[in-house]
Amino acid sequence: MRLGVLVSGRGSNLEAVLAARPPGIEPVVVISNRPQVRALSVAAAHGLPARVMRRADFDGDARARDAAIGEALTAAGAELALLAGYDQVLQPSYFAAFQGRTINIHPSLLPAHGGAGMLGAAVHRSVLDAGDTETGATVHEVTPEMDAGPILASARVPVLPGDDAETLAARVLAEEHRLLVATLAAIAASWIGAALDSGRDAADQGPGRAGVGEPEAC
Repeated sequence: MRLGVLVSGRGSNLEAVLAARPPGIEPVVVISNRPQVRALSVAAAHGLPARVMRRADFDGDARARDAAIGEALTAAGAELALLAGYDQVLQPSYFAAFQGRTINIHPSLLPAHGGAGMLGAAVHRSVLDAGDTETGATVHEVTPEMDAGPILASARVPVLPGDDAETLAARVLAEEHRLLVATLAAIAASWIGAALDSGRDAADQGPGRAGVGEPEAC
């Protein structure tokens, strides 16, 4: 399953995926909305093509930029897109341009501490301010409504006495990496299984009656 990754910063989730190489996942392109971020160096270190697509390059038009991102993913042959620390809300033009599946990993147990403004350290401060005794990470489908897509997987992380946003973030991040790699492997296994089932169904119908279809999104 060919994977495109959208990034905005240090690229630790990208790095975890590229180091683990989840079975059935083939990274094909990295796209950043910011130049000179560490994530681009991570991509280069792994020999992965990368592009920078800033809103400023599209006369400040987020819709045009997001349509171009979707088109770039399609051109790279991506079947799955991952938001790995991507800090922009994707416009409907993105979803019109990219017909593959898009997922995100969020550093809380959604729907808690999700939505507008809930990025990075702000999420962990929100958890602490709420007095929660546990938090975690969530992988979910991306839809035009921020952090509202169907949840695919989650992992729980305890909030410990004396935690601040920095210590909590470090503990959640370690779990993010594990959860993301496992979820990507599970998605690829399901996708590949659907392709194999489609091929067997076509073979059962006999020659000349059907071809191998495209695998369904899982």
